[in-house]
Order: sequence, then structure tokens, then C-alpha cells
Amino acid sequence: MQILVTILHIVVCIVLILVVLLQAGKGANMGAVFGGSSQTIFGSSGPGTFLGKMTTAVAIIFMLTSFSLSYTASRKGSSLMEGASRPAAQKTAPIQQPTAPPAAPAPQPQTAPQTAK
Repeated sequence: MQILVTILHIVVCIVLILVVLLQAGKGANMGAVFGGSSQTIFGSSGPGTFLGKMTTAVAIIFMLTSFSLSYTASRKGSSLMEGASRPAAQKTAPIQQPTAPPAAPAPQPQTAPQTAK
């Protein structure tokens, strides 16, 4: 499910970028002041265009997919190291019972120091 939402999110991102870039800016009619056009300086304030309505719809879908992806990421609560194997030092190994302590070495007989003649 998360993969489907991620793919939808990427597609919506691309569509949102394209729709915004296709729209004419608010200052596009600024040159009409000198041309004698009948439109107002900053464009008409009438009903929204198709691209304006499409931008709103795509932006809402973008926000919903963003919220759903962040919610699923926070609820998952896993880390990258969860699937990794444990190091050999941390693996549990059977504990061997110590055997009898090693025998002490036999004492060496001491010889009397010899004097030089």
C-alpha cells in the first residue's frame, strides 16, 4: 500500500509542477496598459480558469499523499538495523563449565650455589 501511495505522490508532484508552469502569471497582462486593451491591469477577477481549479485539486491530492506517507513512516517505527544480523560477539553461545584448575608446576630442587675455586 505504501508503494502505491509513493508512486501516486510522485505522479502528483510531476503533474503539479506542469500545471503551475502552464499557467500565465498575474503580471502577464501588465503590457495591456500601453496597448489599450479592455482588460484590467492584473487580469480579470472572474471565475477561476480550468488550470486554476486543476492546480487546487492536484495540490489537495499532494497534501493528502504527503500526510499519509508521513503517518505510515512514523507508525512503522523501524530502523535500518532491525534486519541486520547480530555481530558474533553478541550472539549467545553455550557457556562451558570450568573444569578442575590446572595443576601447579612441580617445585624445582634447589642446589647449593657452587663457589669458584
